[in-house]
Amino acid sequence: MILVTGGTGLVGAHLLFKLLNKNQPVRAIYRTEKKFETVKRIFNYYSKTPDVLFDKIEWIKADLNDIPALTEAFKDINYVYHCAAFVSFEPNKFELLRKTNIEGTANIVNLCLANTVKKLCYVSSIAAIGTPAVKTKTITEANDWNVEFDNSVYAITKYGAELEVWRGTQEGLDAVIVNPGVIIGPGIWNYGSGSLITMVNKGMRYYTTGATGYVDVNDVVNCMLLLLQSDIVNQRFILVSQNLSFKHFIYKTAEYLKVTAPKKEATSIILAIGWRLDWLLHKLTGSRRKLSKQTAYSALSISNYSNSKIKTALNYRFKTVDLSLKDTVGYFKNDNKQ
Repeated sequence: MILVTGGTGLVGAHLLFKLLNKNQPVRAIYRTEKKFETVKRIFNYYSKTPDVLFDKIEWIKADLNDIPALTEAFKDINYVYHCAAFVSFEPNKFELLRKTNIEGTANIVNLCLANTVKKLCYVSSIAAIGTPAVKTKTITEANDWNVEFDNSVYAITKYGAELEVWRGTQEGLDAVIVNPGVIIGPGIWNYGSGSLITMVNKGMRYYTTGATGYVDVNDVVNCMLLLLQSDIVNQRFILVSQNLSFKHFIYKTAEYLKVTAPKKEATSIILAIGWRLDWLLHKLTGSRRKLSKQTAYSALSISNYSNSKIKTALNYRFKTVDLSLKDTVGYFKNDNKQ
C-alpha cells in the first residue's frame, strides 16, 4: 500500500492519477472535502472516467500534526510520498509554516520509522537549497544552506523539513528528496504558478527581471515515481526543466492567453517601496502580506539551477517550459469557459 500526503494538492493529485493508472493500491491524506473537487477536475483533464479512478482512493482525514489519525493512515503502508506542505511567504505566518512543514514532516518521518516503511519520497523545493554564500553560475545539490542569508520563512521551514528527513535516514529510513523549481501544471488557479496565470489573464502592469527554474508537474511526478522504484536512496535531486526569466514566463503566458503583457519593469526602487508599504498596510489594517522583503529580492535575483544529476541518474528528458505553459494555459481557458 502506498500513502500520499497532500493528495489534494497539485503534485499530489497528479501523483495519485499516475499511481491509479498503474493499478497501485493508494491511500491519501486530506484535510477538507472541498478539495476533492480539485482532484476530480485534474483527473478529468486526463481521463474519461475520473470518478471511477477517484473512488479507488482510500481517503484518510488527517492533519500532519494529528498523530492518532496519522497512525491510522500508516497501517499496512510500504511506501510514502510526502507532498503535503504549507506554502506562504508572509513573515507573520512563520509559526504555522514551522508547525506544518517542520513538525509535520518530523511526524511523517517518525511514523515511517515506526512502521518500517521501505522508502520515503519527500517533495521539498529549490527554496530549501537557499542562496549560496558565494555567487556561482549554477546551483547544484552540493550547495550548502547559507544561514547568513535573509531567507524567506517558507525556505527556512522547507530546509528544516529536509533536516528531519536526513535525521530519519540516520535512523535507518531509506529516503529521497526532490527539489522542484516553480511547478507548472493545470488544476489549481488560486496559488502557485496557477495564480500567476490568473493574474496575467486579468492584466498585469509590471514585470520583473529575476530568473529561476521551472518544471512541469508531470515531470515532477514521473521523477518521483522513478526514484522511489529505483535503488537510489538518501539523495536529493533538483527538478528543473529550464532556467528562465520571470519576464519570459509572463510574456509567454500572455501570448498563449492572447492578452496584453505588462509593459513596465518593476525596478529595485519600486519593489523596495512596495514591500515597505505592504508592511505598513499590514501593521495598520491587519491585511495579508502580499510582498515581503524576501520576495521582492527574489523577484530581482537571477538563480540558475542544474538538472544534470537527475538527468544522469534516470536518463530523463524534461518537457520544455514553453510547451508546459502552452498546455496549462489551454486547460485554464477551458476551465474558465465553464
